Formats: sequence, C-alpha cells, structure tokens
Amino acid sequence: MRSNLAIKTQGLTKQFGQTLAVNKLDLEIEAGQFYGLLGPNGAGKSTTIHMLTTMTAATSGDAWIADQLVADDPVAIRRTVGLVFQDSALDRTMTIDENLQFAAAMYNLSPSEADSRIDELMSVFKLEKKRHQKLVALSGGQRRAVDIARGVLHKPKVLFLDEPTIGLDLPNRRSIWRFVDQLRRDEGMTVFLTTHYLEEAAACDHVDFIQEGSLQIGGAPSELVKQLAEYVLEIDTLEPENITAQLTPLFGAPIQEEQQLSFKIAASDVDFFELQKTLGDVVSSMQWRRPNLNDVYLWTICSPELGEAT
Repeated sequence: MRSNLAIKTQGLTKQFGQTLAVNKLDLEIEAGQFYGLLGPNGAGKSTTIHMLTTMTAATSGDAWIADQLVADDPVAIRRTVGLVFQDSALDRTMTIDENLQFAAAMYNLSPSEADSRIDELMSVFKLEKKRHQKLVALSGGQRRAVDIARGVLHKPKVLFLDEPTIGLDLPNRRSIWRFVDQLRRDEGMTVFLTTHYLEEAAACDHVDFIQEGSLQIGGAPSELVKQLAEYVLEIDTLEPENITAQLTPLFGAPIQEEQQLSFKIAASDVDFFELQKTLGDVVSSMQWRRPNLNDVYLWTICSPELGEAT
C-alpha cells in the first residue's frame, strides 16, 4: 500500500447469512482527506466502518489502515483509529472528566498525558467549566462534543464519524463541524464520515455513494453536482401527467413526488420565464435553482433509471 494512503480496501466483503451487506468494496483514501461514504439506511456504511475498525471481521477481501493490514494486528489498528458511534458510548452518570479518564486508561495514556490531552480538548470544545459536570446535565450538542473528544483522545491517524450529528439541531450540528474542522487543521487527521445530512458532506474532499453494499458513483462533491445538471426545475401542478408529457422531450423524464415534478436541466440558456408562460395555469408554482448533493443522491441512487451519472 502506498504510504500516502490512510485507508485502502481491496474486494472488502461482508456477508451475514444470505445477506450481502458489503460487496467487494475498493477504496483508496489519502492521508488527511475528508472522505464521505453516503447512502440510504442498510446500504453498508456502518458495516464498512465496523470492518475497518476491527469491530467485525470481513468475510473476504483486505483492508489497510495507515499501512497496517487490519486483520494482522487488530490491537494496533484500534490505537490508530478513533470512532464516534451513532449511539453515544459515554456513561451519562459520570462526569466529562471521569468518562475521558476512563477512555484514556483504555488507550494506555499515563495520568499526566491524559490530563494534558483532556485540558487541550476541553479548550477546543469550550467545555472547561463543565469538565466536572455529569453528562446527564449537558445539552445534546455538548454530549456529542464529548463523544468526539473521546474519539480523538489518543490522537488517532484516522477518525471515523458514523452519523455524528444525528438528532442534533442546526446550531449544534454547525458547532460540531467547527470542532472537527479545527481538529483536522491542527492534527492532520483523516476523517471518514457517514451522514444523512448531505449538506454536511458537501465539505468533503471526496464522497462515494453506496447502495446495497456496492459503490455507485464517487468524486468531489462539487464535480458530482456540476456533472448532474445546470439547474433543477421544480413544478407543482394538479396535472403532472400533462406537464411530464410536455417537458420530457425537452429535459428528460422527471422525478415525481405526488404533485411535484423535478427536472434536470442540462442547458444554461433555458428561458424559464417564457417556459412558465407556455405552461400556463396548469402550474401551481414553479422554481428553478442550482443543484446540490441531495439532488445527486435523488437522481443517481433513488432513481438511477432516470439519472445519467450511474
């Protein structure tokens, strides 16, 4: 494995009975990269993380973390990676300090190393005054910050974030990402993200979409969005069949959700105001906007038969 790769997999596969959870996954993630693995529930995202972090063994194939074959020395891999689970691994009846001291002992940090690192992380997460409070007294965003502090306590080379902001409101989600950005800048960690909030993944250097255990498409988020379309046209109408028949020859088949139609617009010179006049009163509302990563997901994963980037 090339030394600039933080993560590499070759044919990584996991099967549970008759269920193929991950199918011959090939990944190459460079050191320091912010990487996102995206897909619906049950697509294989968490299973992939579990194999890479030694929580479950692969059925076949190989994986490397920072030049180490995962199957050769699981203990060494655990020292190399940090993991923030979907569900918190913290004890809410204990204080922040007690939780982190316990984790530090598991990582064989000396008392002085643990105190120094906890001091540092409390400053990063602005939790200095709450260090000796029990987690049950903290807000959801603060508890999640402690989860991340626990995951990076031992200065891992690779940090795995499995749905790190699930259940948090927007201000807390933004705070968490500011903390992660600071950790990446200061410590050069590779970050491997899974998330349902695709706007968060727009900041990734590279994302891959996974469906039923198999990779579908991947690339820089901005490039994937650019390749999808110039615009997305959204139309609300009581006559979706009529509008579909009129516009499909021009723009291709739409995605339909009840009485809303979404069309990919490849050309940059479409006169939307003239189009609105042509369609007339059968349109309840009409808007056009630039596409985003959610559109890539909808067109290439949810409706692959309609998308061109498959």
